Amino acid sequence: MLVSWKWLSRYLDLPMKHEDLALRLSLSGLNHEETTVVDGDVVIDLEVTSNRGDCLGHLGVAREIGVLYDLPVKTPEIELPESGMDVASLLSVENHFLDACPRYTARVIQGIEVGPSPAWMADSLRSIGIGVVNNVVDATNYVMMECGQPLHAFDYSKLAGKKVVVRPATPGETIEAIDHRSYALDESMCVIADAAQANAVAGVMGGAVSEVEESTTDLVIEAAIFTPLSVRRTARKLKLHSPSSYRFERRVDPVGVDWASRRVCQLILESGGGKLASGVIDTAAAILPRPSVVLRLSELERILGIQVERSEVERILVSLGCESKAGTDRYVPPSWRHDLTREADLIEEVARIHGYDKIPEDAPIPVAPSSKREFDVAMEGVRSVMITAGISEAMTPSLVTQSLDALVSPWTDRPPLRTETPMLKGARCLRRSLIPSLLEGRGNNWALASIHADLFEIAHVYLPGKTADSLPDEHYSLGLVSGRDYLEVKGVIETLCRRMGVADSVRVEAVERSGMAKGATVAVHCGTRQLGYLGIVDSKVLKTWKLAGPVVAAELSLVTLLELAHLVPQQQSVSVFPSVQRDLNFIVAESVRWSELEQVVRSAVGKELAAVDYRETYRDPKKDGANRKRILLSVELQRHDGTLSGDQADELIQQVIGACGKKLSAELLS
Repeated sequence: MLVSWKWLSRYLDLPMKHEDLALRLSLSGLNHEETTVVDGDVVIDLEVTSNRGDCLGHLGVAREIGVLYDLPVKTPEIELPESGMDVASLLSVENHFLDACPRYTARVIQGIEVGPSPAWMADSLRSIGIGVVNNVVDATNYVMMECGQPLHAFDYSKLAGKKVVVRPATPGETIEAIDHRSYALDESMCVIADAAQANAVAGVMGGAVSEVEESTTDLVIEAAIFTPLSVRRTARKLKLHSPSSYRFERRVDPVGVDWASRRVCQLILESGGGKLASGVIDTAAAILPRPSVVLRLSELERILGIQVERSEVERILVSLGCESKAGTDRYVPPSWRHDLTREADLIEEVARIHGYDKIPEDAPIPVAPSSKREFDVAMEGVRSVMITAGISEAMTPSLVTQSLDALVSPWTDRPPLRTETPMLKGARCLRRSLIPSLLEGRGNNWALASIHADLFEIAHVYLPGKTADSLPDEHYSLGLVSGRDYLEVKGVIETLCRRMGVADSVRVEAVERSGMAKGATVAVHCGTRQLGYLGIVDSKVLKTWKLAGPVVAAELSLVTLLELAHLVPQQQSVSVFPSVQRDLNFIVAESVRWSELEQVVRSAVGKELAAVDYRETYRDPKKDGANRKRILLSVELQRHDGTLSGDQADELIQQVIGACGKKLSAELLS
């Protein structure tokens, strides 16, 4: 926000040096970027945060200075002589898009003469980098930079039907803006139209069709409120940003709309003559009062660590525009301060105006001990395992295109949830899986830098309900894509489970999922709980991003993982007695998995089992038959209350052999 020193001087006396003012403003929250001199006028560039839209005008900055230096602010007084003709007889306004435009006001000026602006106005605009056009356009720009309320002037004679219609754009509708470029509109955008066509993109830019020219004699003055989200979406879609859209995106003063409308009419009448039609067309004249906010001095002292006198607190808040409720600790924030809604906001205002430098470094601010949530501790562990494995963390949008979402969806076949308005271009589906987004990220890395990116992400997925009436399931997932071997990725998952203290071992079960290669996808289980999915991505999916080589993808439910996890390591006693180790070589069917064999061994031995380890797999169809294989494993036995004898060890091993034979039809190779 460029602020002119001469312009500020119209609202309050400035006895300080501009260097001191810039420093004081910086300490109160309006950071000083730089100071320049333009035609003898000092221009200060201030960084205005997004919550302080009230400081996007000279009057707002003047109010801040007035509070900081205890100076009175002189707001311009407006006197408007009105003609006998009623504005309603000249113009009608219809608002068909209240969600985008909650309030629209219009005034009509007749018989003006378009010409050059007064020198003082032209100099003021030039000092802050705004070009001079004519007395009408310059007046709208001047008032916008004065109070932060954008305005627009239409040529009354060019409005078909002598009406203004606030409506959504129609599909395929286009408009030529005052920058003389054509823009394609859609039904999500709000336009200001007449009886025939769109005349302006609401809150963003006016149209050339009703632009004020030298021949213009009658004007329609627009002052309105356009919702921030609507303006932001429209400006981004059209890639058309303006000083008006910048201010509407940060909200304008609802009470100041009428003041700005009357102020611009005053300036136009002073420079161009003409007559103002009596009255104003206002689609929402009633403004709801703001609720009061409690500020307790005890809470202020607790948070700041210092005492501030009640009189000083009241002076600061009243100077900022708050209304003090007599005899209470309640204050009603001013209409232009949308960011003041709770007690903490008022405490912050007192602190920054009173001066952060007045709070000593050793202020006795009570500090309460805190600890990380269990979820945060768990996520640190998950990230540690992934990063240690050489996998990079990614962050991708939750909204994806329908084509991207349809590529891989291991959790559900039900159609994705859709937003009414796409937050990103073409993306209105809430993703059902993290895998498609990670594949897209891997593809982009390959296309841009030939990097085989192994990526993981921790984020929400959104699974639609099983019925139309049921609520959707939103839960955290861990997604992973890698160019490594399937077994290596499975090993990362097993390491993660051990790191999280999951008692049960990981086992897998063959499944089929769309987007994954047939015969190469498994459901990952821990005990009786399904943890997620792991598999090789279908080559047809990889062609979408021209990815070379196979890609392994996995997605795990972090909700389930946390339910199974034991984040605090449990103490385990170590036996002082020697262990006995035996190797067993079983012939089993090809379909038997190691996880199944391990589970049978553990169940057969019980608490005397110290460890069971896989050694190797060997296949010899001539000796063992077709679809048969040999699995060599090592069993370690140990007791905690005494030495295990040879006979006892033999008995336990026989239990293992018997259980494996009974449950898996395993034959012991002697």
